[in-house]
Amino acid sequence: MENIKDPSSYRTPVLLQSEELIKYILETAIYPREPKPLKELRDATQNHPSYSFRSFIATSPDAGQLITILLKLLNPKKTIEVGVFTGYSLLLTALNIPDDGKITAIDIDRKAYEVGLPVIKKAAVEHKIDFIESPALPILDKLLEDPANEGTYEFAYIDADKENYVNYHERLIKLVKVGGLLVYDNVLWGGRVAWPEEEVPLHARSATQAIIEFNKRITQDSRVEFAFTSVGDGLSICRRIA
Repeated sequence: MENIKDPSSYRTPVLLQSEELIKYILETAIYPREPKPLKELRDATQNHPSYSFRSFIATSPDAGQLITILLKLLNPKKTIEVGVFTGYSLLLTALNIPDDGKITAIDIDRKAYEVGLPVIKKAAVEHKIDFIESPALPILDKLLEDPANEGTYEFAYIDADKENYVNYHERLIKLVKVGGLLVYDNVLWGGRVAWPEEEVPLHARSATQAIIEFNKRITQDSRVEFAFTSVGDGLSICRRIA
């Protein structure tokens, strides 16, 4: 019998099985229920000459399906998004908050956002979005300069540079109200968080270590209760309780 305690003996078979399972989930339960605007934006990203090779960094549709349910349960009117890319998660949020809801969306690359902007406009939700082209930390710090902003956001979604996840969390935990949600994407980082360090490619080690440290911090953070999920590339769903 195969020794499954040895990672080298099971990583490849499990990975292949996982790819088959993910395909099954997407084709059976996700794509048939994916709203048309989200599919259009996903297709626009995958077919864009400058961004198709990075389309994998967008929020996965199966993670999006879970986030949709969370948004409908929470029904937030004031949200914030750190990391936009071409806007899949941003459009998803805009489609599922009230018509008078607002999203503060922060990203360093407006050109990427503009890939999805025609779909956002077509879906008639652009009025909900305040896009800010900037690194996120200065914007979050500026928001916190005004005490009136503390505890006023109901939902935050974070899918940006992994090295700053801890820094984003320390600021967003102050901006999101008690009872609000903070959702972090890529907390499994392609499975690398469980790999021996020497097996992680050099270019991915910094982000991998950052995610490992972030996951430890969240586990120890008494200000939140959380669910660590394996949906998509891993979502950490945090509810602020203090």
